[in-house]
Amino acid sequence: MLQRLMALFVAFSLVPFAVVQAEPLKLETYLDIETVGDPQISPDGSQVIYVRSHIDKMKDRRSASLWIMNADGSKNRQLMAKGGNARWSPDGSRIAFISADDAGKPQLFVRWMDNEGAVSQITHGTERPRGVFWSPDSKSIAFMSRVPRKTAFTVELPGKPAGAKWKEDPLVVEEFLWHQDRIGPMNNGWDHIFVVTADGGTPNQLTDGNWHANTRRLGAIRSGANLSWSPDGSKIAFDGLAEEDDGRRYTETYVYTVDVKSGDIKRLTDKSIGAQDPVFSPNGRMIAFTAFHESVMSYRHTNLYTVGIDGNDQNLVVGDLPSGPSGLRWASNSRGIYFTLDKEGDRNVHYTDMNGKMRDVTIGDQNIFLSNVSNRGVAVGLQTDADHTADVVRFDLSDGDNFARVTDVNADVFAGVDKSETIEFWYDSTEGTKVQGWAVLPPNFDKTKKYPLILSIHGGPHAMYRETYNFMFHHFAAEGYIVLFTNPRGSTGYGEDFAAAIENIYPGPRDYADLMGGVDHLIGEGYVDPDRTFVTGCSGGGILTAWTVTQTDRFKAAVSRCVVSDWIGMVGTTDVSGWMINFFEKPFWEDPTQWYEHSALMHSENVKTPTLFMTGDVDRRTPDQQAMQMYAVLKYLGVPTKFISVKGEYHGTGSIPSNYLRRQLYLMKWFNMYDPAHQADMAN
Repeated sequence: MLQRLMALFVAFSLVPFAVVQAEPLKLETYLDIETVGDPQISPDGSQVIYVRSHIDKMKDRRSASLWIMNADGSKNRQLMAKGGNARWSPDGSRIAFISADDAGKPQLFVRWMDNEGAVSQITHGTERPRGVFWSPDSKSIAFMSRVPRKTAFTVELPGKPAGAKWKEDPLVVEEFLWHQDRIGPMNNGWDHIFVVTADGGTPNQLTDGNWHANTRRLGAIRSGANLSWSPDGSKIAFDGLAEEDDGRRYTETYVYTVDVKSGDIKRLTDKSIGAQDPVFSPNGRMIAFTAFHESVMSYRHTNLYTVGIDGNDQNLVVGDLPSGPSGLRWASNSRGIYFTLDKEGDRNVHYTDMNGKMRDVTIGDQNIFLSNVSNRGVAVGLQTDADHTADVVRFDLSDGDNFARVTDVNADVFAGVDKSETIEFWYDSTEGTKVQGWAVLPPNFDKTKKYPLILSIHGGPHAMYRETYNFMFHHFAAEGYIVLFTNPRGSTGYGEDFAAAIENIYPGPRDYADLMGGVDHLIGEGYVDPDRTFVTGCSGGGILTAWTVTQTDRFKAAVSRCVVSDWIGMVGTTDVSGWMINFFEKPFWEDPTQWYEHSALMHSENVKTPTLFMTGDVDRRTPDQQAMQMYAVLKYLGVPTKFISVKGEYHGTGSIPSNYLRRQLYLMKWFNMYDPAHQADMAN
């Protein structure tokens, strides 16, 4: 907590003192909020490069640029007008980054960090490079890129006149997992590893074949890449399945090394675990990675392992954690590993030695996303909490000392805003379960008054609400609502048993009881009007919203976003079909009972609550026909309902700035239509 108070003191000290009249948070304020990301500290620890983005109101999109500052936050200025994935060379002389070339195609660039600041484009490929990984000698850069797929299943059309404009060839699908949300068809190629000299030239392709040098998560390929060079620069570690596969073996993943000169690939890990995210130790003798025992369960808990570079001595370092470790960083002496861990809505940095003895590096009600570490052990990352947007922080990785928040990019935006407060609480649910929840309270909250309540349900379902700033919640609070968010069973951050408690019964009695318990808890506090409660959520939250209105009519209105209403219909249309087929105890062609019992669509006759459905029109995770089905049935049954197809949105309904505003306005409009107090005010 001391670290958090110190960080906030630094942040506030950057703001000139002024007396201003506090005003409620306005929706249009969202358009002025800046975000920071991916901070990278130089090897000598003197400077930090990070991505800073703002909303381009004219082009209706976020625009990002690279910024640089001294490690104490001073001399903060723009370095490059565009670009991302910036990484320092180990010798500190250059940075490599990805940016669009003159034709608008993402390519790899290198910039010298001297006074001249010369920039060179070092790739000219047709496919986007992903990830930037410098070799230890600063002479080469590894990256991931797509290798175009070839197929013999083609046809030649006869009789086409010269100059005729015929339709392009159809999309031919042959793989089990063939498309992905925000990307589109994935059967256009395979992800493989390339190395290019830092001076430019033709990249050398190290891996090849009809497989991805990249781990699938839930069947979907990661958008980024995770490669690790050996200290001597002879090998690169990667994860995935280096065998021809059409996607059905997506749970099977290993750690490999590829020889940079010969291209020889060696598998290091067992078949019994799904290994991923390898990181070489500084002495070159071991690789750390995370893994879980192979399973078809909807939730699998990862642990921290090491393995020798010859594939021997595979060891579990630490397991049985509240969630899976992430962001692995070796200690400089190769005797321990730093990592971040999600626990009870927070993310902090921890350390373990090789015997599994752990200690905390950072503590507090916060979320820290660790980025990288200097040669001198100074770490940089992002820090946020429930009432403050994310900023860059710096601290000593060994013990968390010298913690400082070195940016405060939204100080001007929130100056004079009458801020909401977020409170935390725990409550009892069924089967002796303790559940954690939070509530964002309206500004100038008065516990003697009665407020309307919005229950917001998180997605996943295997995810967790974090203590991070959520503009949607704070804007609802500014409009006079209490916003309840909670982590019901199925959420991560509370141990594997808690997350797996909904196995084969999702949505169902446990998560539903936990959500209603949170509502009852706040009503019991005396400041929530039980006749003015509303519910919403997206993805897993949309699923539980739809399920909730089949179980109760206590809510005046509901908005189900990115819903799945029919589990069987979901299997062949989602981009995570493999995960879906194994979602219940038996596949539906053997026994459809659970598939029917836990589909909200099959309980539509119970719905009395006015329910709005909202989905992105190009959503491939929870396709819009899922919302269409339930909308049509409720319409037929005479339940007040509407369906909104949000233009240009993949999974989620607010990635485009104007759509974010529309989403918020549609939610408020729908809730106001069925809020008795609002209707009474309108009548007067």
